[in-house]
Order: sequence, then C-alpha cells, then structure tokens
Amino acid sequence: MLHAALLSLAVLAAPAADKAKPATNTIDPVCGMTVDAKAATAVVRGQEYRVCSKHCGAAMQKDPDKYLEKDGTVKTKKK
Repeated sequence: MLHAALLSLAVLAAPAADKAKPATNTIDPVCGMTVDAKAATAVVRGQEYRVCSKHCGAAMQKDPDKYLEKDGTVKTKKK
C-alpha cells in the first residue's frame, strides 16, 4: 500500500509534458503555399508549424534540416 502511495506521489510530482510553441508562420515551409491560422500543423523540435497538408507536415517531420534552420526559423528558398 505504501508503494502505491509513493508511486502516486511520483506521478503527481512529475513535470508536465512540454507543450509545443504555437505556430506563427504564414508560408508552408515545404511547398511555399500561403497558410492561415486554420491550416494543419506539424510539430518539429517543440515548435508548431502551419502546413498546407499532411504530406507537407510528414515531409518536414521526416527531414526538418531540409526546411528549417538550426534555430527553428524557416529556410528561405534560393532565387
């Protein structure tokens, strides 16, 4: 019984899971489409990003370095 009580206390004392920072981008990092606040989101490295579709979200999660700088900002397309 004491073991169950200690386990309960450990669960209550555990820190809550970190919540992803909300998305602020208006351009899909993968395809470059304009996205709005109602767009789907993908979470990469603790940050939400708005994406136009599940496909773009999956692509960004699979290879984030292709679309994001190390600091999490979206890479700009070379002209």
